[in-house]
Amino acid sequence: MVTKIGILKLGCIGAAPLLDYIFDERADREDIEVRAFSSGAKMDEESGNVALGYLLDYKPDLAIAISPNAALPGPSKMREELQKAGIPTITISDAPSKKAFYEKNEKGKSVPAPPEGQGFIILKADSMIGARREFLDPTEMILFNADMLKVLAITGYIRYIQTTIDGVIREIAAGQTPKLPAVTLGAEKAVKSASFTNPYAKAKAIAAAEMAEHVASLTTSGCFKVQDAQRYIPLVAAAHELLRNAASLADEARELEKAQDTLFRSPHAADGTVLNKDKLMDKPSK
Repeated sequence: MVTKIGILKLGCIGAAPLLDYIFDERADREDIEVRAFSSGAKMDEESGNVALGYLLDYKPDLAIAISPNAALPGPSKMREELQKAGIPTITISDAPSKKAFYEKNEKGKSVPAPPEGQGFIILKADSMIGARREFLDPTEMILFNADMLKVLAITGYIRYIQTTIDGVIREIAAGQTPKLPAVTLGAEKAVKSASFTNPYAKAKAIAAAEMAEHVASLTTSGCFKVQDAQRYIPLVAAAHELLRNAASLADEARELEKAQDTLFRSPHAADGTVLNKDKLMDKPSK
């Protein structure tokens, strides 16, 4: 059985550009078929409806919706339509999305409360870009996302997404009702998925992820709260400098693992099985 996966991209967060490739990195998996549908940079309902229409026509067994702030009207409408269509859906988004998936319990504690048939993975480190016209041009936009991808990949966020959704795919293929994730992913939990063996590498990775999380506080102030250009331009620039240094620190963590030949890898076999290895010259195995 081939499991069909439809990926709906509304706007862009750091994890979005290469998301459709992490499940079939060598383009040789025989158990899945992946298609991506995008609204481009905009994430309003009208733009999203076109991409959603193509996804619904594709009739996937699993939908993955990814966008900034999934609590906004555009992403919220897309989730409603996917629920109406009866398609199991996992939303991947950033920290502001928590208000779309959490509610207060009787003790006043915030607890996960996703709609039926839907799950979510909130990436706390996938912070907002510094979207001020005086600062952000296409070159800066690509560099920011390149640094963000490096942090998310090295510190374990991407592997967490890969392994979690691979598990959902296996359940669907087995004819089971999939158990969809309901997770807000922070630095320490993400780094566990990276499988560092060197404690200094692990510490550097946690530091890099925490730095990436803090980027959002600077860009949020610079984009929405501060109106004086003499203040907001340095704030968004500072956020990008912080992320650049987080990416450099994450790279240092990976280099420590490479130096002792303990870098963990988790490639897919052609049948979808996740293999692993931690020695460069070894073959991956189950």
